[in-house]
Amino acid sequence: MPDLSGTTDDERFFLHSGRRWRKTDPSLPDVVRARLMSHLGRGRSGVRTSAKGDDGAALPRARRTVQLAKEGLGERGTPWWDQTPAERTARWTAALDELDALHPKRPERSDSRSRKHPGDA
Repeated sequence: MPDLSGTTDDERFFLHSGRRWRKTDPSLPDVVRARLMSHLGRGRSGVRTSAKGDDGAALPRARRTVQLAKEGLGERGTPWWDQTPAERTARWTAALDELDALHPKRPERSDSRSRKHPGDA
């Protein structure tokens, strides 16, 4: 993993609507980035839908999902350029572990086309 402590502000931040936002840690492996982005999308969707009719638990859980995903991506918390490679790996691993515990994978469904129906030979 490269040493990113010497990155410039142009490599660390981007401007959107006049506001400065921290960029995602560029050292994230593609598969890790994809998993974190998936969790982030689900969390943001949960924030939108729970705001319309929250049962009391959905909104805090969705917000926690967004926070963990952003931390894992390096966009919140300790700046990624101030972390060692081991600290960055620990950051995204811990975030994914907690996100996976919050949102366990559903058992895979078998394809309906591969099921035998009564009367099939």
